Amino acid sequence: MAHCILKIALDTPLNAVFDYRWTCEDIDRPQVGQFALVSFARREMMGLIVEIADHSDVPADKLKDALAVRTQLSPVSKQWLALAGFAADYYQRPLGEVALPGVPKNVRVPKSVPLDNALKKLAKLPDSHDPTPHNMPVLNAQQQAAADFIGQANGYQPVLLYGVTGSGKTEVYLQACAEVLAREADGQILIMVPEINLTPQLEGNIRARFPGVMLATLHSSLSEGERMLHWLAAHTGRARIVLGTRLAILASLPHLKLIVIDEEHDPSYKQQEGLRYSARDLAVWRAWQLKIPIVLGSATPSLETWHHAQAGRYTLLPLRERAVKSAVLPQVKLIDMERDKPRDGLTSSLVAALKLRMERGEQSLLFLNRRGYSPVICCESCGWVSDCKRCTSFMVLHKGEYKLRCHHCSLEMRIPRHCPTCGNIDLQPVGRGTQRVEEGLQAMFPEARILRIDADSTRRKGSAQEAFDTVHRGDVDILIGTQMVAKGHDFKKLTLVGIMNPDTALFSQDYRASERLFAQLMQVAGRAGRAGQAEGGSAAEVLIQTRYMQHPLYSAVVSHDYDRFASSLLQERQQAALPPYLFQALLRAEAPELANALAFLAQARDCVEHPGVTINDPIPMSMTRVHNVDRAQLLVESPSRPALQAFLREWMHVLRDMKTRVKWSLEVDPLDI
Repeated sequence: MAHCILKIALDTPLNAVFDYRWTCEDIDRPQVGQFALVSFARREMMGLIVEIADHSDVPADKLKDALAVRTQLSPVSKQWLALAGFAADYYQRPLGEVALPGVPKNVRVPKSVPLDNALKKLAKLPDSHDPTPHNMPVLNAQQQAAADFIGQANGYQPVLLYGVTGSGKTEVYLQACAEVLAREADGQILIMVPEINLTPQLEGNIRARFPGVMLATLHSSLSEGERMLHWLAAHTGRARIVLGTRLAILASLPHLKLIVIDEEHDPSYKQQEGLRYSARDLAVWRAWQLKIPIVLGSATPSLETWHHAQAGRYTLLPLRERAVKSAVLPQVKLIDMERDKPRDGLTSSLVAALKLRMERGEQSLLFLNRRGYSPVICCESCGWVSDCKRCTSFMVLHKGEYKLRCHHCSLEMRIPRHCPTCGNIDLQPVGRGTQRVEEGLQAMFPEARILRIDADSTRRKGSAQEAFDTVHRGDVDILIGTQMVAKGHDFKKLTLVGIMNPDTALFSQDYRASERLFAQLMQVAGRAGRAGQAEGGSAAEVLIQTRYMQHPLYSAVVSHDYDRFASSLLQERQQAALPPYLFQALLRAEAPELANALAFLAQARDCVEHPGVTINDPIPMSMTRVHNVDRAQLLVESPSRPALQAFLREWMHVLRDMKTRVKWSLEVDPLDI
């Protein structure tokens, strides 16, 4: 019997591939990119074949036999393996930790029954390869020029579709997709959105436009069975369009011809656990690898993307006007909270504007990026506050559930009847969350139909879409929401946006805070007036309550001047030697005691030297303690990406050999420092 050696990547922290023996004839020889079942550490695991060799350096008596190969499933492409390899190398993680988690669990289970059943179910679905688009609206000149450029692009062509809110970026995507589908007989398109709640609206638009094309969706809210079926539809090429969140960038798409990243600036594209990858950055690399166009769309591009466009590395396609002729950008006004003192968090100017919209049958949105009833409760007698026992944070009051909850470790406790320190029964909520604003509005406007949309009100599966459908039907007068409502949604009757308490972000220690606040304000402001002004209706208006009327960030928001604001921030970043003019990596350490985490980082700082790389001193993280674990960090910087990557490879090799009980992790290109 002939034998071959399968080199298999497994989902383990060990930075290696593992050799297994396989008895085979040429007729059934496994292929690179197929999945194989093996025994590892006394359990059965599914791995990915990354190489097939004739011999192994492992002694024959130590070699194990592979148990099975998933021959019923076609192998992933060499290009997909290269993508996983690049991500593993760039983000300094084992190949198996990158390649395997992106594959549905039901493909990776030891038993083949779920996979076989899914393949049978997929085979029964009707073929749908008619790319003819339905109900194509007429585009304005800028939209048409952008759609033609993208649809006719050849080779690697990164494009920044920079369009003001309501400029019709989605329609540009769809018409460009129509050209690609018509031209490429089996071509596939990947469209990515930053959050799950943005998928239903876009999915509906795609299905209505391309009823003859199979669409697959990939996001974390799918059941395991649904995710496997959609992944297989993409992997087999049956799905011509794949719509998903950041995990979709690691989907197997053998005929990928176009990538679209909507709201490319959104930090949700950065994975914050495990493999801390940027889906947007991997998408750009994947487009370069496959020599295909990629579209990055946003009204407020990230500074990194804007910098690339200004330097000519990305083609800039601007959309300066709203798609609906009668829809103009909303007028943004600042309300001075020093003069117009708020009552229940609302100034008299904002209350009057809400009342006017209700009288005209129009909708209003109040934006407050803080859920719960109030951020903290306190005792005015002794100064006690509701600190979390496990984190360096406060426990948030959730009045309706009569609980205090930590939004970092999820610790919950009943609201105390009296102060735990002095016994005072008069405990007071401090500050406002969305629940408290909702309560105040119900008392102020008892006849109003008020709806709150945040992470608390949409915990049940499908509840977020139900809530948004209610708004779209016009069954809501005042919508209260967090960042969930700030982007991507097209509310036809919404003419007023009120923004509460944005000032706290002005004084954050995070150098990205002003960039994020500006994007957030511009995005939520863009929800107003998208359908145009009806006869006798209100002009779209955005009211921002602030105590800092003269702040330049608010001036840029009032004038809708992203270009000037971004240029100013880039100049500041260049002078301060910060990204995108500098490249960074962050080593984090966790331990029961802060001293142990800092000691490990100090040892890590001194173990390797490299020219052109600056290793800063270890410091506690801004939120030092989470879930009874102390956290510290060490920042590494370099003006050269290749120099930083060369250092990280050497550094990780040394760190993996260090004996320590401290849990540590590395993040390349960190967003939060």
